[in-house]
Amino acid sequence: PGMARQGSGAMLASGGLGFPPQNLARVVVWEWLNEHGRWRPYSAAVCHHIENVLKEDARGSVVLGQVDVQLAPYVIDLQSMHQFRQDTGTMRPVRRNFYDPSSAPGKGIVWEWENDNSSWTPYDMDICITIQNAYEKQHPWLDLSSLGFCYLIYFSSMSQMNRQTQRKRRLRRRMDLAYPLTMGSIPKSQSWPVGTSTGTPCSCPQCLLVNSTRAASNAILASQRRKLYPGAVRQSSTFAGAALWPAGTGTAAVTGGTTKGEGLRVPSGAFGPGQSVPGGVPLPGLNNLNRPGTQRGAGLGARATVPPGVPALPVKNLNSTGPVHPALAGMTGILMCAAGLPVCLTRAPKPILHPPPVSKSDIKPVPGVNGICRKTKKKHLKKSKTPEDVVRRYIQKVKNPPDEDCTICMERLVTSSGYEGVLSHRGIKPELVGKLGKCGHMYHLLCLLAMYNNGNKDGSLQCPTCKAIYGEKTGTQPPGKMEFHLIPHSLPGYTDSKTIRIVYDIPTGIQGPEHPNPGKKFTARGFPRHCYLPDNEKGRKVLKLLIVAWDRRLIFTIGTSNTTGESDTVVWNEIHHKTEFGSNLTGHGYPDPNYLDNVLAELLAQGVSEATLKD
Repeated sequence: PGMARQGSGAMLASGGLGFPPQNLARVVVWEWLNEHGRWRPYSAAVCHHIENVLKEDARGSVVLGQVDVQLAPYVIDLQSMHQFRQDTGTMRPVRRNFYDPSSAPGKGIVWEWENDNSSWTPYDMDICITIQNAYEKQHPWLDLSSLGFCYLIYFSSMSQMNRQTQRKRRLRRRMDLAYPLTMGSIPKSQSWPVGTSTGTPCSCPQCLLVNSTRAASNAILASQRRKLYPGAVRQSSTFAGAALWPAGTGTAAVTGGTTKGEGLRVPSGAFGPGQSVPGGVPLPGLNNLNRPGTQRGAGLGARATVPPGVPALPVKNLNSTGPVHPALAGMTGILMCAAGLPVCLTRAPKPILHPPPVSKSDIKPVPGVNGICRKTKKKHLKKSKTPEDVVRRYIQKVKNPPDEDCTICMERLVTSSGYEGVLSHRGIKPELVGKLGKCGHMYHLLCLLAMYNNGNKDGSLQCPTCKAIYGEKTGTQPPGKMEFHLIPHSLPGYTDSKTIRIVYDIPTGIQGPEHPNPGKKFTARGFPRHCYLPDNEKGRKVLKLLIVAWDRRLIFTIGTSNTTGESDTVVWNEIHHKTEFGSNLTGHGYPDPNYLDNVLAELLAQGVSEATLKD
C-alpha cells in the first residue's frame, strides 16, 4: 500500500488567512517564519487563543502574552498576517495552516528532539506528522533525508541520528492539548483578501502600523521575485500564495510501499521545488525555506538579491552592535515603508557559543595556575569523624537558652527538640542547646545532628540562618574532568585580553549514597561544557577559585533540570558560568561587567574565598 502522509493538508501562504473547504473539518495550526526560513508551530494553547480572537475580530491583533508569559513582547496583526515584537521592532510572517483531524496535531501529539542545552525542541509540524504516521504503522525507523534533513529516526531507542556525523540525540513523544478544530469557512464579511481596499483607509496608529507593515513585506518580496523569476507574470504584489511563483509546481504525494516492520524512506522525488509538504500551495519568496540543504541554498540566494541602494536596518539586533537601536530600527522601517521607500530587514543574530578554531600549538597554560587538568573522584569521610564529633566541634553548649524558636524544628529552645523520639544519640539529650562559634546562632544539638545526617556528611556544617560555613564544605558532584587553558581570542568587553577556556566533562554513571536516588543511573547532558573567562588578574583569580570548588565537588550536582524538568541528571550547582563566547544573547555570555564580581560572591557563599588560596 502507498504510504501517504495523513493530515498534510493545504499549506497556506503568509499573505492572508486560509480557510478549509466548505463543510470539512480541519485542525488549525498557526505558524511563524523563523530566521532560517522554516515555519515553526505555535503551541496548541496559543493557537486556541488566536482562533478565539479571530472569531471576534478578523482584522484585530492578538497579544500572545495573555496565554504564554514567555511570548509577552509579541503581538500578531491578523490583517497583515505578521508577528510584531514590540521591544525590538522585529516583524515575522505568520500563517494559518490546516491538517487532518486524525493527524498528530489533532490528537495533541508532539514529537520533540533534545537540543544542546538539554531542552526539548518540537519538530516542524509536517515532520511531526510524518514521524507520527510512521510510529503508528510500527515502522522501526524513518529516513528524513528526502525532506531536507540528513537524519534517521529510530523508534526502538527513541533517538535521532545524523547520517553524516553519526551523532545521536534523544527523541520523545509528548501528549499535549489538541489543536483547535474548525469546520467550513468563516462568514464572507470576515473573508477579506489581503491587499484589497475596503474604502477610505483609517488613519489610527494601529491601521498605520498594519498598512506600513504590509508595505514592507510587499517591497521585500517584490524585489526578490523580480530577481529570482524575471520572466514570471506579475499577478500580485502581496503575500498571496501561488501568484508569486511560476506555474507548473504541482502537488506530489509521498508513496513508498512499506509494510509493517519495515523502515520508512520518503522518496527523494516527492516534493516540488516550491513546496513545503505534499498537497500544499507553493510558498512565496523566503517562505519556502523550511528545510536545510538545497532549499536553504535558495534562501541564501534570495537574500543576496536585495536591490542595490536599499537600506539594511538591523531590526532584530539584541546585542546592540549595530548603529541603530533595535526598536528605533523597527519603527524607522515601518515609517520608510509607509512613505513608499524600500527596506531590507536583516536576519536575527545567532548566539556565538564557541571561538574560532584554535590549533594545539596556540593553546597555552594559564599564567600563574598550576597544571591544565583536574580530575575528581568521590571523597569519603574519614571514619574517625562521627556525626556527633562534627557537631560538637563547632558548637558551644548553652546552659540557659533564650525563649525563642529553634529554626530547624521550630520548637522553643527551652523545650525538647522536635526530633525527640525520631533521632537518638548517646550523650546528646533532646533538650541540649548549642551555639555556633562564629555566628552565634543557637539550635538544639539533636536538630543540628539531624541536619548533618541529612546532608553530605563531609565534616562541615552550614548555619541554616546566616549560611556561615564551618569546616570545609564539599558537594556531591559526580566524578569527571576539568581542563583549563589559554586561547588567543578576546571576549567582548575584554579586547585587550586573551581568553581562559574551561572544559568540564562528566560521564553518565550510577548515583552514590549522597545522591537523591542511590543506585539509580544518572544522565549527563550537554557535556563537554565549554566556559570562558577573561585572562586578566580577576579572571585568573576566579579560575583558581573554580578549581578549588571543582576539587570540593561544588560545581555540579545531581538533581532536576530547571530547563527540561528531567530528574536524576547533572545540573549546575549555584555557581554561574559563561558558556557563550562571542555574544550575550542568552544571558550566559559577554559583555557582562558585573559577572566576575558576582561569581566571586557565589563562590564565597560556597565557602570558597581568597583566603582558601593562601592556605
